[in-house]
Amino acid sequence: MLDEGFVADCPYAPDAILFDEILELDRDAGRVVARMPTHEGLPLTDRQRVHPRRHPRHVSGALMVHLTGMLGFAHAYYVLGLRHADGIGPPLRLECRATRVRRIQGSVYVRYAFRFEQEGKVVYESEQGAVWRCVP
Repeated sequence: MLDEGFVADCPYAPDAILFDEILELDRDAGRVVARMPTHEGLPLTDRQRVHPRRHPRHVSGALMVHLTGMLGFAHAYYVLGLRHADGIGPPLRLECRATRVRRIQGSVYVRYAFRFEQEGKVVYESEQGAVWRCVP
């Protein structure tokens, strides 16, 4: 069960948080561990075009990315003591740059660097990878 204050401060509705419990919290180490149930009713998972061999139902990559943001929010809330209710400020400038592109056996592996700025200050940086496949 999640802390009521955390849920109330979250910028998303409770069903969009996706994890249901904080399992470990170590403020000194800056570490948060959460638990997320998986089921066919997850957002986007419930809209997948399923093929038993080529595309089984799964937790979507978009949800994985969303979960990184939600865990970052949990870290900001529990470890850094930041509160979303304190305000979010002016618009963000968002940048995505491919830092590496590899083509391997019909798939494309891309490493991305993300940089978000607000009023000229960097507020978020991240690197993530993706594999793009053409499925006949």
